[in-house]
Amino acid sequence: MTTDPITLGAFLDPAAIAIVAGGTMFATLLRTSFRDVGHGIAAFGTLARKPFDATPLVDQVAALGRIARRHGVHMLDRSVIADKDVAAAVADIVDGATATEITRLLDERRRARVLRHAAAADMWAGAAEAAPAMGMVGTLVGLVKMFWAMSDPSAIGTGMAVALLATLYGALIANLVAMPIAVRLRRRARAEAEERTRLVAPLAALADKSRVKTPTSFVPASA
Repeated sequence: MTTDPITLGAFLDPAAIAIVAGGTMFATLLRTSFRDVGHGIAAFGTLARKPFDATPLVDQVAALGRIARRHGVHMLDRSVIADKDVAAAVADIVDGATATEITRLLDERRRARVLRHAAAADMWAGAAEAAPAMGMVGTLVGLVKMFWAMSDPSAIGTGMAVALLATLYGALIANLVAMPIAVRLRRRARAEAEERTRLVAPLAALADKSRVKTPTSFVPASA
């Protein structure tokens, strides 16, 4: 007696996929704002990039300091700065911001970035929570379909496939897709926030050195 080998097609069921994947997406949309959903989808693309390294930006700030000393702070307006935080800080320095104001600006932008990253990670964590529940829903739907077709033995297999595969899909989406993405996003966000603290001192020092000091009036000595 021979049995047919199990193929990949045996693990594909359109009904189970629709219940689990569709239900997970719908539940995620219900519990997450559209803006955070956009952040979560956009953050997924950042996982393929290298971790954030502040060293090139620190070197650029040092170069900007040399330019400011030689040619004046107004020349920094011509600098091409790709990083938005550094660009905003340099623009304020050109406008005469103090070191305290630059420190506050960078802290505010860093906190805002942390919140965006946290919202993106929470979206994927929410999907990881919803997927097993949707798998259980698919299991119940499959069982109902199976019991409904008890009088027709040829139709029982369809309901059982939905029941079993829905549970499988829910576990795979939660543990191999959504939760790993959420964990990696949180780890990447913590690392970037720590790296960005390295920019505060150099930019604050640049602001302090670039402050325009009013020269003292010359008072001739009395004869």
